[in-house]
Amino acid sequence: MPTPLLVLILALTAAARSLTAQARPAAPVRYEIAFPDRVHHEGEVTIRFAAVPAGPLRVEMARSSPGRYALHEFAKNVYRVQATDPTGRALTVTRLSPHAWEIRGHRGEVLLRYTLFADRADGTYAGIDETRAHLNIPATFAYAPALATRPIEVTFRRPDPTWGIATQLQPTGDAETFRAPNLAYFLDSPTHLGALEVRSWEAGPMERTQRIHLAVNHEGTRAEVDSFATLTRKVVDEMAAVFGELPRFDFGSYTFIACYRATCAGDGMEHRNSTSLTSSSALRTNMLGLLGTVSHEFFHAWNVERIRPRSLEPFDFSQANMSGELWFAEGFTNYYGVLTIARAGIVSPAEYARRLTGAVNTMTVSPARGFGGAVAMSQQAPFVDAAVSIDPQNRANTFLSYYTYGEALGLALDLTLRARPEPVNLDDVMRRMWTRFGRAQTVALAPVRTYTVADAQTALAEVTRDTAFARDFFARYVVGSERPAYETLLARAGFLVRPARPGQAWLGDVRFTEQSGGLVLASVPLIGSPLSQAGLTAGDRITRIDEASVMTTTALRDLLATRRPGTTLRMTWIGRTGERTAPLPLAEDPNVEVVAYEEAGRAPTAAQLAFRAAWVGSRIR
Repeated sequence: MPTPLLVLILALTAAARSLTAQARPAAPVRYEIAFPDRVHHEGEVTIRFAAVPAGPLRVEMARSSPGRYALHEFAKNVYRVQATDPTGRALTVTRLSPHAWEIRGHRGEVLLRYTLFADRADGTYAGIDETRAHLNIPATFAYAPALATRPIEVTFRRPDPTWGIATQLQPTGDAETFRAPNLAYFLDSPTHLGALEVRSWEAGPMERTQRIHLAVNHEGTRAEVDSFATLTRKVVDEMAAVFGELPRFDFGSYTFIACYRATCAGDGMEHRNSTSLTSSSALRTNMLGLLGTVSHEFFHAWNVERIRPRSLEPFDFSQANMSGELWFAEGFTNYYGVLTIARAGIVSPAEYARRLTGAVNTMTVSPARGFGGAVAMSQQAPFVDAAVSIDPQNRANTFLSYYTYGEALGLALDLTLRARPEPVNLDDVMRRMWTRFGRAQTVALAPVRTYTVADAQTALAEVTRDTAFARDFFARYVVGSERPAYETLLARAGFLVRPARPGQAWLGDVRFTEQSGGLVLASVPLIGSPLSQAGLTAGDRITRIDEASVMTTTALRDLLATRRPGTTLRMTWIGRTGERTAPLPLAEDPNVEVVAYEEAGRAPTAAQLAFRAAWVGSRIR
């Protein structure tokens, strides 16, 4: 039997070892990617897992990606998977599912290697070729769920020493090696390798400025990047003015990662301290369009990256992610993305009015509001957000994008608040959401508090000091699907909602393809349209209207120009059961547009111009 003194010594030694183990930082997971065959769109990935607990190690590829809500199954582009220990001894790799592998036989350290095929440069996937490597991290790197809290080091081996690297990852003393504090941050960090032009500046209050970087891989001139940087800076400053501050970027900077090349796919994807911007168009021909994406994505640095729905935190990389708050997270961001460009003076108030047409018109003519309000449409995201399916769908009738829905509600709420007896505005609501849910962040770089639909309603009640108003607005427009009175709301700013094609005969908003023997409906007719009421559907071929053969869209347009709304046509078409003929009463085109009074030949009043200036004018004082 040991003596009491020996027992005490042993206990103290065990305690000291335990404290030492607790104090010792966890071994980082180390990643490396190289591009020896970039012409064939391949990357070679190596991952070193150290201090692996005993037993099998499970490794997965993500199935979804931050900012996306559908499944994308990134494992489909991974092959030549093999694992060894540091001596080169082969380990047993078993595929457990389409996206997961199990590695057995290790002694605490695993080297995993695989080849990645990547030929879609956008915010969701990865694209590798001789001009760049644009990497969305979940589409590129596998991970071990059991080691998710470990720090990460990643090395990007540049195939061309002149290439730069743009990323939100933390830099190190090695220009090709970066760090992330944990797996969640790593998977949220898009990275671009290529010939980059970089513009940087300080932004934010003088007592706490932060660095903004614009890194562009493109086929244009330096002067074009200079102009784009000037416009981007205006957007950044206007958005900071809405909230009164920039977010506290985790490593003191924010990076716009832009690839504008013919081989890129169009996309914009928000991340915590960066955004991925891709397009096949050029700054020379589409600078304002590309700036629209910049504006939308930068607002996400507050709204969704830090003001975060509870339904998306933590983000689940193994499943589709459903959220009923996307009308706020994406839709209000859409509203501010367009509004900020106007506030910055980049477009005129008249041009801003025209840009409101899409949202107002969709809320006017879409039958989808009959199938649910903004919350219900948000919950459809896993089916529509870059989701892929081959079966026909009826979403033209049943789905109204939460981007558009939320933009339209943001517009209506902002104008409603500004017209109240004690005026407030949507900026006030966003600041309340920011101070309550966005500003405070954890050491793990996540929000301290997340919000629900009910929390957003509460914020509105607090800003207006009117619980009944907030309850009514959410019941009618957010959960319910009532259309706001845009005609009245916009008139306060001297903006007119009017028929886009007054007096024009209308069959329905539908696409046609021209085929031998007639016009084929290439999309589903909208519920309530003349085509739908007459019994036509997608795939039907119109052969005659009255006694005239209709073979081209031009012929159809010319024929409708000679008819008035209320006229009844005799339509003949071939459907799945053969030839049919039926009467088709023409309606008046229901589409609307928004224009400034000045463009409609009206003179706005001084009160309308003052309202407009307070709404669309700069926030910078």
